[in-house]
Amino acid sequence: MPPTDNIVYFNGELKPESQVGISIRDRGYLYGDAVFDATRTFNGTPFKLAQHVHRLYDSLRYLRIDVGMEEHEMERWSREVVEHNYPLLPSNQDLWVMQRITRGLESPGPDDRKGPTVLIETHAIPFARRAPLYMDGAKVITPSVPRIPPRFVSPRAKTHNYLNLILGELEAQATEPDAWAVLLDENGNLTEGRGSNIFLVKDGVISTPQGQFVLEGITRGTVMDLARGLDMTVEEKDIDLFDAYVADEAFLTSTSLCICPVSAINGTPILDGKVPGPVTQRLMSAFSDLAGMDYVDQYLSHLS
Repeated sequence: MPPTDNIVYFNGELKPESQVGISIRDRGYLYGDAVFDATRTFNGTPFKLAQHVHRLYDSLRYLRIDVGMEEHEMERWSREVVEHNYPLLPSNQDLWVMQRITRGLESPGPDDRKGPTVLIETHAIPFARRAPLYMDGAKVITPSVPRIPPRFVSPRAKTHNYLNLILGELEAQATEPDAWAVLLDENGNLTEGRGSNIFLVKDGVISTPQGQFVLEGITRGTVMDLARGLDMTVEEKDIDLFDAYVADEAFLTSTSLCICPVSAINGTPILDGKVPGPVTQRLMSAFSDLAGMDYVDQYLSHLS
């Protein structure tokens, strides 16, 4: 295989990415009947891979998919894919590392592979496109599209069915092209965006939506732990648009963004649009220390 080829893990073996194809009868393609998880690397090392894989297996149990592989095997194959692909990146880049498992083929024939489809792949984080967020802050918009209530489909499972979040994002970006959508629930409380959790800061208290109503991000939990380690008060509770508009600070967390300051919500400036605020800055610095590199500097180094 040419040394410039990325590899993936696919159904039991490592293969060049260009040689992998998924059947048109795969249930992940047909119905979104699949789960996934994703971590990122810092200087080529996957961050909190074990926690991400454990959450992946919770999602698999929720969808009743038996992947036929132990968690430690999923971790080992993920590291092997990273070890091959990371050296192919340009300097000062890092990777998303994703595990994707579908239920397999719809009505497989006698010669078809039985069981789930298992894919582990990597791709580069879009640092250049997102770098301005750390200069200007993210502009959050809450679209009219509500988050699907947990009594219908639990948001705590990370599935391939992202249409609800995508529709909200499309609406938000039709108003503000660079906006980050955060959907409201049926009662008008903030929930989450596509791959991101939201936090508010008011009078020194950090609040975030309850875990029952959002995907409990690994970065979300990491930031809550860091905040408590810094003797900050953290609350999981219902937070609505009044709370958002009067907040002293706001920030998003996600696997790739880590902690990203928010400068406005529905056009209402946070902290007069001057970001990051002091609480957010302390948490960003603490996260960089934990990751072993200044992730903000990494983003900003990609500004043209």
